[in-house]
Amino acid sequence: MKYMLLINSAAGGDDAGQGEAATFEEWLAYDKSVRDSGVYVSGESLADLTTATVVRVAASGERTVTDGPFAETREVLGGFYVIDVPDLDVALDWAARCPGSRGGGSVVVRPVAEFD
Repeated sequence: MKYMLLINSAAGGDDAGQGEAATFEEWLAYDKSVRDSGVYVSGESLADLTTATVVRVAASGERTVTDGPFAETREVLGGFYVIDVPDLDVALDWAARCPGSRGGGSVVVRPVAEFD
């Protein structure tokens, strides 16, 4: 079954007492282990939030495009992995190993919907 691991980092570098953020080397090691294990489907790191653009379409069909998002949040989506594993327990194990789960960050695990 496929699961998406949504990697959120603490906004503004606030680690909320959760320890230090992972090093670049730890990210490289995790990425290698995901790929080498055969569970990797896809994944990307996202560019800085300041480069984001928001599109909203009103009921009238009018499109509004703005810089953003500017919602106040303690976490910022930084990237994702899609993995293919037997069950949720295995997906949770991979999420717990992810460097993004430390240093005030979190990893949200969501099953990928399958439509026949």
